[in-house]
Amino acid sequence: MSAPIDLVSRMISAIEAGDLDGVRACYSPDIVVWANFDGKDRDLEASLRLLGWLLTSTSERRYEVRRREEIDGGVLQQHVLHGTVAATGKSFAMPACLVVTIDGDRISRIDEYLDRAAMTPAFAE
Repeated sequence: MSAPIDLVSRMISAIEAGDLDGVRACYSPDIVVWANFDGKDRDLEASLRLLGWLLTSTSERRYEVRRREEIDGGVLQQHVLHGTVAATGKSFAMPACLVVTIDGDRISRIDEYLDRAAMTPAFAE
């Protein structure tokens, strides 16, 4: 069993690399991913579809992790996602916070708090 912080680090590295299979390997089959921007719970496939959109819409992604620490039952991470939009070449920096719940050696829940407005101008043509 890997340490919770290592598991979250692997997930983030997979997203940066555009590796959805790597992300899937970190997730529990019954994962729930919730985001503040719409208040919806997403299951595994819906979460991967949303991440897939991010990966195909951006030509590069880099997480500037400002804080990552173990908490009871998981990991708290504060970061800024830096990216470049493939269609426009514009860059963005989106602050976010993840509360990650870990069950065994997989991520079973992610509560994501982010400011989508920080990336919207980069997608405008």
